[in-house]
Amino acid sequence: MEEPKEVVDQLVEIVKMVSGFPECRNTSKKMYCNLVRRVKLLSPLFEELKDREVPLGMEEVRALAVLKVALESAKELLRSINEGSNLYQALYRDRIRAKFHKVTEQIEKALSQISYDKLDLSEEVQEQIELVHAQFKRAKGRMDSPDFQLYLDLATAQKLKDPDPIVLKRLSEKLQLKTVNDIKKESIALHEMVIFADGDPGEGLEDMSALLRKLKDCILTGCSEGETSENDKSSVKHRSPVIPDDFRCPISLELMKDPVIVATGQTYERSCIQKWLDAGHKTCPKTQQTLLHTALTPNYVLKSLIAQWCESNGVELPKKQGSCRNKKCGSSASDCDRAAINALLQKLSNGSPDELRAAAGELRLLAKRNADNRICIAEAGVIPLLVELLSSPDPRTQEHAVTALLNLSINETNKGIIVNAGAIPDIVDVLRKGSMEARENAAATLFSLSVIDENKVAIGAAGAIPALIDLLCEGSPRGKKDAATAIFNLSIYQGNKVRAVRAGIVVPLMKLLTDAGGGMVDEALAILAILACHQEGKVAIGQANAIPVLVEVMRSGSPRNRENAAAVLWSLCTCDMQHLQIARDHGAEEALKELSENGTDRAKRKAGNLLELIRRAVDVGGDHEI
Repeated sequence: MEEPKEVVDQLVEIVKMVSGFPECRNTSKKMYCNLVRRVKLLSPLFEELKDREVPLGMEEVRALAVLKVALESAKELLRSINEGSNLYQALYRDRIRAKFHKVTEQIEKALSQISYDKLDLSEEVQEQIELVHAQFKRAKGRMDSPDFQLYLDLATAQKLKDPDPIVLKRLSEKLQLKTVNDIKKESIALHEMVIFADGDPGEGLEDMSALLRKLKDCILTGCSEGETSENDKSSVKHRSPVIPDDFRCPISLELMKDPVIVATGQTYERSCIQKWLDAGHKTCPKTQQTLLHTALTPNYVLKSLIAQWCESNGVELPKKQGSCRNKKCGSSASDCDRAAINALLQKLSNGSPDELRAAAGELRLLAKRNADNRICIAEAGVIPLLVELLSSPDPRTQEHAVTALLNLSINETNKGIIVNAGAIPDIVDVLRKGSMEARENAAATLFSLSVIDENKVAIGAAGAIPALIDLLCEGSPRGKKDAATAIFNLSIYQGNKVRAVRAGIVVPLMKLLTDAGGGMVDEALAILAILACHQEGKVAIGQANAIPVLVEVMRSGSPRNRENAAAVLWSLCTCDMQHLQIARDHGAEEALKELSENGTDRAKRKAGNLLELIRRAVDVGGDHEI
């Protein structure tokens, strides 16, 4: 047990730190100020205990230690509100309100456990503590009324591509994002929140990023006339040009200086994505897809475009820019093997079958070697010739060609060139009929191309999904992973969900889900979660007797798998009393209660919703049968 003096000193220090927090100016202001005020009112109690000469009893020390834990939680919540994103707090106000409510309950409960009569307090302090305790009790039983105008403005600004400037101005005022400096601070807060978040760090990022860009553009074009610093005045005065979305880092929202491509094909500022990776994340922040590798490939084409845009718009270059073009690709073999690429181009144009095979193999290696080669190979016009080789009767040539295209597709611009060369039907054909290695690399290529939304539609329409399901059942462990990531990505498009369900994907997914040693449980659950959002997917999953398996995953799975299992179960049980009864019969309530306390934020929400469904059903149908 902690020493009495140590506990009291820590309580005094916590109140001192809370008292020193700056004034809150965002949408959480009322809850923040009320909690700070109530915590500060506890100061006389701790100061009197600090000056007390008679030692505290063990029971009192234990009760004060519980209060210390509650006040630590309050301090951390207040700190997070102070340093956190205003946009996040506005868009997810219900979550913030729930956190304040939980901390208030925690403090009130701790205050209830203290035996004040044994503390020998002065009458004045006793009266103040009774008053504070009563305030915490009242606060525990009531919730702040929502700001309906704020909710309406947020919904309007998110939904419309070009919202009314009046709406943006109101939001700018309400969110205290009135100057360029405010926007920069908010961008940093969002950046830090995404990188260091637990559970699902990327959740809502795109919504917040898009809204922040609209507010920034509004400020720069003068629709909001809040206070501006001297630096900001010059920015507004000169009407800085709106930075194209493609030139901004999805994490920091700033103009990119050193753009790099990750395994999913998304581009980020190098320092931002490196910080994300260094924090232990293994997913793409924008798409939430698992990164097949963590190599960062310089995006020289985008870097060059940013440089040209900066020059045309009179914007100072973030950094000395360079690209394959202005480095004269042939000048350095380590940058771009231009001579080798030209020689291989000649072989592809009129070589013998053996030469075609060898040339495709060398291009496969060159495209893998570095980013400059990928740019130069595309600029030399090689991609259409590689696409032609996808139909080669020689399996090895076909394998080299599809793998070369996979390596080339890492470059964002090359994705468009590959698709425009008519590659998708041929890649799907390799996926159906090629060697196992060619099929697996075809799946990885389709995944890479499907990062672009319009390609999802074309790939699904070309018949890729049944072939991917076959690979999911027959491939090597790596091949199954490639097939699963491709299916997941394609199924983001609604029409592909139907294709996957009708191609019979649910049965193999259930097999993977029940094979713990197969290493595919994560992927199977992630795909089921996305399919369960569609009515046909929901029916197919229900018919596959999935509920007992989902309940077991909620009991013993990883945090992300428990979350996805709860999401699938929620989809199945909504408006389906039979599924709800099956879930209850298999012990879902106990698993859901535990998940509602210890799961990720999303898991807690799904578990809470399911428990409420079960409670309502019991109220209607009796305790033993829903």
